Amino acid sequence: MIRVLVAKPGLDGHDRGAKVLAHALKEAGMEVIYTGLHQTPEMIVNAAVQEDVDVICVSILSGAHESVFPEIAKLLKEKGASDTPVLAGGVIPAGDIEGLKKFGVREVFTPGSALTDIVECIRGLVTG
Repeated sequence: MIRVLVAKPGLDGHDRGAKVLAHALKEAGMEVIYTGLHQTPEMIVNAAVQEDVDVICVSILSGAHESVFPEIAKLLKEKGASDTPVLAGGVIPAGDIEGLKKFGVREVFTPGSALTDIVECIRGLVTG
């Protein structure tokens, strides 16, 4: 079974999208670990390592994506888990997407993305 961590970093208090995603992933037969609100990059990475997840999905609406994702990538490397794919979701300007991918974010899903596309992306990352 594919194990996915869904995380909400920072002071962002809006988690409806993350909860909808978590539900869709469960419906698709995946095991979901939802960290809840107000997570630090360190908390996200620690949870991912402890839970031995296949993919990390980070939902962010606060505008802090340019600092959160590089920190997650750095911490994953330090923990020996840099091969764990990270997906980004939320309000992320189109001009910032390529920069996030340079920090190792595999894919970015902005508002209006189809849940089926996210599910298929995760399956593709895990099963090759």
